[in-house]
Amino acid sequence: MQNISSPTPPQPQPHMYDRVHSEVIDLCKNIARNDFVLLPAKHVHSLITLDDESLLEDWEDFQNSWNRLEQDQHMKDGGKYRFRRHGVYSAEPSSSVKPEPRQPHYQSLDYNTLNGGIARDFAPIEPAIADCKILMAALELCRRTFSSIAPFYGWHIEVHQFRIIATDNQALPTPEGIHRDGVSFVFMMLVNRKNVLSGETSIYNRERKELARHTLTTPFDAAIVNDERTLHGVTPITAEDSNEHGYRDVLVITFNKR
Repeated sequence: MQNISSPTPPQPQPHMYDRVHSEVIDLCKNIARNDFVLLPAKHVHSLITLDDESLLEDWEDFQNSWNRLEQDQHMKDGGKYRFRRHGVYSAEPSSSVKPEPRQPHYQSLDYNTLNGGIARDFAPIEPAIADCKILMAALELCRRTFSSIAPFYGWHIEVHQFRIIATDNQALPTPEGIHRDGVSFVFMMLVNRKNVLSGETSIYNRERKELARHTLTTPFDAAIVNDERTLHGVTPITAEDSNEHGYRDVLVITFNKR
């Protein structure tokens, strides 16, 4: 009698989600172990485009939108060097990020001793930018990461576009000094940097012991911090050539548990 072996069942093929999950888990482990992570541009580029390389199609439009930011009118130090736009989003556990109606930005004086204590209205992110591929990809990367660390929370999300103008006088990327933002996690990504000296990002534990110091120099360079367990700041910038326009453009995304 001939033995007939059972057919070998087909083996499942790796799905893109598995690759994304593995990359995100590695990122989460680093954040959990150190309370922060510094990511070179190449790594961020890879993380953002894991699902789809076309997510970078609108990068140039996204980058150019920093040329249309509006001056921050809430600087109590009288500074005219900061320009920004602001948007609000949300996400439920295991759901995608969605936009929310415009609302002011608020920080208590406990977190922002310079400009806190009042509701600050900023110019909204332009509609074409607010839902562009690259921003939504950055938001989704943050959602996957932070929801993997804290999977049962919904999120209040704020997006900030910042430009700090560099002149021969010092301009302050973080005029409030070394601080917490009063949220759960912060994602900071360089978008552009032209004719700028310094602007070094520093990260500290709650006892203000320095943990890391690094300068974001290339678009897509990023830092992620657990804001509940660390503080951060950026050193003042000046223009390398005072005869030329200089600026430092950064995307900041905050996720706060709710």
